[in-house]
Amino acid sequence: MSKTKHRNPLELRKIPTQSRSAETVNAVLEAAARILEESGFEGYTTNAVAERAGVSIGSLYQYFPGKDALTVALIERETSVLLEEIAAAQLAQSCVAGLEQMIAAAVAHQMRRPALARLLDFEERRLPIDARNGRVADQIHVALLALFGRNDAPVSEHAETAAYDVIAIVKGMVDAAGERAETDARQLELRVRRAVFGYLQA
Repeated sequence: MSKTKHRNPLELRKIPTQSRSAETVNAVLEAAARILEESGFEGYTTNAVAERAGVSIGSLYQYFPGKDALTVALIERETSVLLEEIAAAQLAQSCVAGLEQMIAAAVAHQMRRPALARLLDFEERRLPIDARNGRVADQIHVALLALFGRNDAPVSEHAETAAYDVIAIVKGMVDAAGERAETDARQLELRVRRAVFGYLQA
């Protein structure tokens, strides 16, 4: 049985606890992602998403109060992959290797599904989810600080500020590449590495 929780209009109405419920939510999210990739915001309606997912509009509204809630859930889904890869990077054998893994994760987050990533970047700025975005940034900041504590770390002081700067460098370069519709992930990764390590070694 699904647990019902009355939250704000940007959160799920019900948390799926059974496999069938989870499958329904996953199908709706993937349908939303595909519509955004193929049609952009113009074709992005709850009716279109329900039809693409093969569920009734009533089933969609059982879980999502509206389109913005659906978008936030999609942002969360895509970000969760990034955060898992960031967490794995903390286990790297060295600070440098961990930083390279984090940069690769950030680039992959943008390039894995570039059209979707560009639209979700826009929605992250539009929707009132600053607190959520702050929590994500805090998790990445903590991961960077853990790496900066390693013996081979290229930064020895002002580590907290350096971590914030690295986040800004990576996010700025990756988001800008997304806005330009770049598709060469390897070249972007190399450019971001040069910028980050150049900054840290300066």
